Amino acid sequence: MKKLRIPFKKKVQLGAFGQYRKVQAEMHDLQYLFWECTLSCNLSCLHCGSDCRQRAATKDMPLRDFLLALDEISTQYDPKNIMVVLTGGEPLLRTDLETCGGEFGKRKYPWGMVTNGYSLTADRLEKCCDSGLASITVSLDGLKASHNWLRGSGESYKRALNALALCAGKKYLVHDAVTCVNQKNFGELGELQRILIDKGVKKWRLFTIFPKGRAKDNKAFSLSGGQFVELMEFIKAGRAEGRIEPSFSCEGFLGPYEGEVRDDFFFCRAGINIGSVLADGSISACPSLRADYSQGNIYKDSFLDVWNNRFQVMRDRAWTKTGKCLDCGAFKWCGGNGLHLRDERTGELLQCYYDEVLRQ
Repeated sequence: MKKLRIPFKKKVQLGAFGQYRKVQAEMHDLQYLFWECTLSCNLSCLHCGSDCRQRAATKDMPLRDFLLALDEISTQYDPKNIMVVLTGGEPLLRTDLETCGGEFGKRKYPWGMVTNGYSLTADRLEKCCDSGLASITVSLDGLKASHNWLRGSGESYKRALNALALCAGKKYLVHDAVTCVNQKNFGELGELQRILIDKGVKKWRLFTIFPKGRAKDNKAFSLSGGQFVELMEFIKAGRAEGRIEPSFSCEGFLGPYEGEVRDDFFFCRAGINIGSVLADGSISACPSLRADYSQGNIYKDSFLDVWNNRFQVMRDRAWTKTGKCLDCGAFKWCGGNGLHLRDERTGELLQCYYDEVLRQ
């Protein structure tokens, strides 16, 4: 594998971006609010990091309870500047989804959702758009056999493709596809890209699967170092070609690939610009963190008090300079990698592509 070095010019840019990260952490303006609106799901995915089940033990949070949090947030922030994103579980299993969207719209909050697409029909999408749906993300995890293997359903691939085609047909609906890259689908990415282009999809985010939840000990999810570099080169080539805009997720610092495989340099915004309300009312940050860094609960605490005063563990990350981060020269640019990649008990960094693959 060829040596990969960070050019001097990029080091200067990364240094300047590091100052921007510090300012953002100090300001901590809320820009994205995720609502885990249900833990029910119609699939049983092998890699799921959530607590969802087909029959969830935790009941769906009543809409009125979440709206109380939104109304409080409106006293400090302009709702138009905060995107409310519904996650799960599977948001489409909420029978009042359109009502939820309508209430967000009344309060001037734009809203979107992340879905597996299984239950999305033309009629349901039309109703969601009528209630103000502004963005939607649909998961597509390989060709038919690979996708259905990961999602645990023989119908999931067909329905996900249909969902993407429906979304692409909505002119003003921001949409993208998300793919979790693994050993099963790694060799299919070129064909998958052609299918997405054919369906009219313009944006495509690619993730690797981090070792938590159901994915913790499944080796089929891990890429080799060579495969990871190949994935970076695949994304670079796709971006240069311009027929679709692939990008790598915000999973971690990428050294020489920073600024080349996604729009911005790496920045884990969990607890800085991103907050979330989980199904049980817990106030957390990025949904990838789950309840690991919960700072309060809307049923006991003021959301704004929690957001303004209790997220220092995410805004001052000096504590992450331990283990493999202790002697890493890239820490000043990286800030300790994504918090979702750390063990919630020990704080140990579980995965770092820069250290394991890209650091030379």
